[in-house]
Amino acid sequence: MIQPVILSGGSGTRLWPLSREQMPKQFLSLLGSDSLLQQTLQRLDGLSASAPMIIGSHTQRFLLAEQVREHNVTLVLEPEGRNTAPAIACAALLAQQNGEDPLLLVLPADHAIDDVAAFQQSVTNAETLAKAGYLVTFGVVPTHPETGYGYIVCDKLDGGESLTAGYRVHRFIEKPDAERAKALIAQGDTLWNSGMFLFKASAYLNELAAHEPQMMSTCEAAVASAHRDLDFLRLGKAAFEAIPAESIDVAVMERSRRAAVVPLNAGWCDIGSFDALWAASPQDAAGNVAKGDAWLCDTRRSLVMADQRLVVTLGVEDMVVVEANDAVLVAHRTRAQEVKALVASLAQARRPEAQQSAQVHRPWGSFQTMERGARYQVKHISVKPGGKLSLQRHQHRAEHWVVVSGTALVTLGDQAFWVSENQSTYIPIGAVHRLENPGKIPLVLIEVQSGAYLGEDDIERLDDVYSRHNEAP
Repeated sequence: MIQPVILSGGSGTRLWPLSREQMPKQFLSLLGSDSLLQQTLQRLDGLSASAPMIIGSHTQRFLLAEQVREHNVTLVLEPEGRNTAPAIACAALLAQQNGEDPLLLVLPADHAIDDVAAFQQSVTNAETLAKAGYLVTFGVVPTHPETGYGYIVCDKLDGGESLTAGYRVHRFIEKPDAERAKALIAQGDTLWNSGMFLFKASAYLNELAAHEPQMMSTCEAAVASAHRDLDFLRLGKAAFEAIPAESIDVAVMERSRRAAVVPLNAGWCDIGSFDALWAASPQDAAGNVAKGDAWLCDTRRSLVMADQRLVVTLGVEDMVVVEANDAVLVAHRTRAQEVKALVASLAQARRPEAQQSAQVHRPWGSFQTMERGARYQVKHISVKPGGKLSLQRHQHRAEHWVVVSGTALVTLGDQAFWVSENQSTYIPIGAVHRLENPGKIPLVLIEVQSGAYLGEDDIERLDDVYSRHNEAP
């Protein structure tokens, strides 16, 4: 039986300002109506596999749960990111807890694949290798010299086994420059490194123990100290934070003598940059991709994405223009890989836009700041059906709520009352209060805050159904 393991802890900074730490790219609907994570789950349909295990970030847990609520999954939370090698090790240890040794199908949550049938056939082709003890990675048949991907140089498998569907990995090559990429393609024995894997849980753990024994022991401690919290399984915090951060390629695959590769020709794309998103999206006759309220004039081979307002281009070529509520990116499309460094410079300058999204998600719904000034702030708040904010109070601000749609149940001190559409209520400074939506449609309201300090950390939680008592808002 195959145990899918989906890695969903990344931040996707090369797609800023769309993707940020609070709303990374795997949760975005970049290609179609479903998010990349949801599409990853959907392409498992038809495989003989058990319920997927998703490894995600503690800080994104409620967003993760909301996106997969229609699927039967196990949600495992990392207290901090430690790259792919420890995440996969913990998944392998958890998969063995019932005395089984399944094949782990490890998939990043942010890839796009056009031909699901071809993808599933490659998985089937890899099963023989994986059952024989090989650590199998899927190598994408390259279509052009790409500098944003790593490469795998293949070699023939030996040993007399019938393994014609795959090859031994001769070596891994990090992201090359343009000339090196052209030479690798010309060799004819190279594939793109997809970052997807199939292997026995025991095979991976044995290799990890041989090459990174300290990482192996700390992963065992993190799993041993894991505990349940609502619908999540939290890995032990102290043990997991002691694990050295390392990728599976560096920790295991590049050092293993049992590394094999199976070719994948399924319209695969790692949506790791705006250039990749442009290439994976349907283009018009001029080679443009336009999303949202975008108006393109004399524009060619460009990606233009509008979120909140009209975006117009005139006389440009090979450009990326991305408009979000609080930031606009304008860049040459060929420099899309440099956006990560740009975001790092914003973070170093302590710009909140580097990590924070304009729309902030909470387990009960979301809010977005519409206006901010001296001593006041205006927010658009949406509370999903059944959502309930914590019982809380503020030391520095008062709030005025105006219901736009739905009906709110408001707790204020020792009173509880209803506030319906076009009605409002006032929350004084220091008053204990709670907002909830007991209805069947979203509750939408406008919140006007006023006071000397309007930060999100001016929230003292007295009771919370989502177990957030001891963490930041």
